[in-house]
Amino acid sequence: MVAQRQAAVASKATGRLEYLGVEEGDRVKAGQIIARLESNDVAAALAQAQANLAAAKAHLPQSQADRQEATIQYERYQKLVAAQLVAQANFDAAEARYKRTAAAVLADSAGIRAAEATVRAAEVALENTNIRAPFDGTVLTKNADVGEIVVPFGSASSARAAVVSIADMSSLEVEADVSESNIQRIKPGQPCEIVLDAYPDTRYPGAVSKIVPTADRAKATVLTKIKFVERDERVLPEMSAKVAFLSKAIEKSETSAKKPAIPPATITARNNAKVVFVVRGDRAVETLVELGGTAGSMLEVLSGLSVGDRVVLNPSQNMSTGMQVKLVSN
Repeated sequence: MVAQRQAAVASKATGRLEYLGVEEGDRVKAGQIIARLESNDVAAALAQAQANLAAAKAHLPQSQADRQEATIQYERYQKLVAAQLVAQANFDAAEARYKRTAAAVLADSAGIRAAEATVRAAEVALENTNIRAPFDGTVLTKNADVGEIVVPFGSASSARAAVVSIADMSSLEVEADVSESNIQRIKPGQPCEIVLDAYPDTRYPGAVSKIVPTADRAKATVLTKIKFVERDERVLPEMSAKVAFLSKAIEKSETSAKKPAIPPATITARNNAKVVFVVRGDRAVETLVELGGTAGSMLEVLSGLSVGDRVVLNPSQNMSTGMQVKLVSN
């Protein structure tokens, strides 16, 4: 059982973990803050950047006022020099001051943009101290505790990298190795029945979601992934499961009532018919059975047995109706 969507959530920054808000089993939403690093130094850098931006914005109006005054004087001297009422030197000084104040306005505007970029960088650095869930999921493991140093992946040696690991339980799939000789019988979308080793009496409907387009040369198998059509909260990652590939989907009406299932080792042949020996009191009774499909390692019984019947395991060839049997308690 493998979650197709899972992640080891780490920090983009390096720092000491000061807050961890989740435990194993907690459900989280995408974007939720699940942990936070100490951020006093980053917050101070952001405050300084914001102050520098405010100072740059405050200086711009003064530069604009100087440029406006220099523009008026430049235009006035331009007319006067054309009428030969002022010396050329006075006009040249007015022109130089106009260009100087215009350049000062451009420099202050660029300074504001640079200060804004510094503020954005400081905001990103502060946000990087928050560790957020990348998607909706469930916390599987907690790998760090408050007070430990957390570093990004690739930088971890003695410090922690992943803070928690989470998985999207809705993406749980069974990964089954199918023999190469049988893979041609498996198709995407084919209905399946999943039986977990932990809950052998519960059958989950499934379907083939993907046939991985490569084979395992050592095992001569092809990896096949089976998704759950229906599941409950008992289905957990890394659980063991068995899969029965079906020719058609089982209707709910067919699975609503419990049907008996027996191990193959209880079946024997009598007169070319399949029979089992049912325990009635302390005697064995030969009973003809009609078998259905497989359910994991068990065989479904369509007729001949009822749920709760006790049958003899590995009956001998000379066993017959009326033979005395003894129940052994494990």
